[in-house]
Amino acid sequence: MMETNKRMAYVVLAMALGLFMSSLDNTIVSASISQVIKDIGGFEKMSWIFTAYMLASTSTMLVFGKMSDLFGRKLFYLIGISLFLIGSALCGTAQTIDQLIAYRVIQGVGSGAIFPISFTIIFAMSSDPKKAAKMSGVFAGIFGISSVLGPQIGTWISESAVLGWRWCFYVNVPFGILSIVTLLFALKESKSDQKPKVDYLGTLLLVASTVLLLLGLEWGGKDYAWDSVQIISMFSASAIAIVLFILVERKAKEPILPLGIFKNKMVLGTSIIVFCQGAIMFSAITYLPILSVAVMGNENSNSVLTPMMFPIMIGAIMGGFLCTKVPFRTIMIISMAAGIGEAYMLGTITHETAKLTVTLVMIGMGLIVLGPLMSVSQNAVAQNVEMKYIGIASSVVGFWRSIGGVMGASITATIVNNYLKDKMTSFAASSQMPAEQVQKLAKPEVLMQQNTALPPQLVEYMRGALETALHHGFVLALIAGIIGLFVSLFIGGDRYIIGARAEKEVKPKGVPAN
Repeated sequence: MMETNKRMAYVVLAMALGLFMSSLDNTIVSASISQVIKDIGGFEKMSWIFTAYMLASTSTMLVFGKMSDLFGRKLFYLIGISLFLIGSALCGTAQTIDQLIAYRVIQGVGSGAIFPISFTIIFAMSSDPKKAAKMSGVFAGIFGISSVLGPQIGTWISESAVLGWRWCFYVNVPFGILSIVTLLFALKESKSDQKPKVDYLGTLLLVASTVLLLLGLEWGGKDYAWDSVQIISMFSASAIAIVLFILVERKAKEPILPLGIFKNKMVLGTSIIVFCQGAIMFSAITYLPILSVAVMGNENSNSVLTPMMFPIMIGAIMGGFLCTKVPFRTIMIISMAAGIGEAYMLGTITHETAKLTVTLVMIGMGLIVLGPLMSVSQNAVAQNVEMKYIGIASSVVGFWRSIGGVMGASITATIVNNYLKDKMTSFAASSQMPAEQVQKLAKPEVLMQQNTALPPQLVEYMRGALETALHHGFVLALIAGIIGLFVSLFIGGDRYIIGARAEKEVKPKGVPAN
């Protein structure tokens, strides 16, 4: 027993290192981007540094989850983290923007495995479901806090005279190697006697539909108008691929995404709720820095984002503990109800709002809205599927949160940018400003970088316009909270019960033992 507990501790350490490394990378790069562009150029392709990573990680998440169910968690976790390390090391050596984008794809593919399989290994290894539930809270907290901590670490590294932006990637290597070595020796996993059948066509359609959807959301309203041929074509092609995917999965012997798991109302409801959580989370994280610097006049976004950091971790741990005491639904209802209140409060923050008020709003966001659902959602889904689907089930949670995040940030951006453009057009008409000047100024980032070169009267007008635009944008988070709350009322009263998953278990031949 002592030997088993010791191995479990090492596995947890390996998972924590890998998870911290991959989730930190989501945001650490954003802080170093200006230094990257100064060094290797490529300003016009800058957005692809983030888009390539996001597309690769989200589109492969479900694939890795299913492969870990079929061929073993350890193998595909090691494959994922190895790809992530190779991509990280290559990113640090990039000499052109095109090289960096290509290497970010490798990094993203690896990241698509780390997050879902980390949770899967813990659920599969732990003989004590309550301990697994609480540990999932710690893991979710690591993911949440690193998402907010990343920009600050990235700023420090990239502006360091000794390190520089390349170390934003190199820093992953020692953590990743330690995680790999620890897991190699600590995790023992049995093998299947039969070779499972891989759903290649379903995999291809899943990746294609996800990439097309995410590209449409990423480019819509920015690079192309929402009603442009390009965006409509992407959404149409994605819809066709989704329909074909469903048809293929219904007939596949071993589907890449078993659609039957969504017949369980807890799995379906949780998927919708984390989608809403992603929309709230990413729309907030994307625009809080702009709110802090451009509207409130702070030097940076630390005063807004920092109060949300540790509450996310505390909330996630608390959620993992509470879901062993009260129904999942209770926690989800509280989180979504708080999300509505938080979204409303975000829509009332102005340049005159007291810093204490903003700090309390951010603490509430992390402690009640974001943190608890990070862990509770994983536990809720894990308990309601058979063990043979635990990998894909863990991936489903991360997948829908990512999709919701991209959609939330994209729609919020459209609302904010369109309102700001309309206000600047009105200002130009009254002040006889050239149309091309309006196009340059109708961007939220202008007030964060160029306000010293603008006339004070114009700066004041733009700040007021941006403040109102952000208030309009945060309405989307409010709507997401309302939808999430409504869904949470109807997902059933399940709670984390020891042995519940075992009762669902019917092990087929050919599935690796866990």
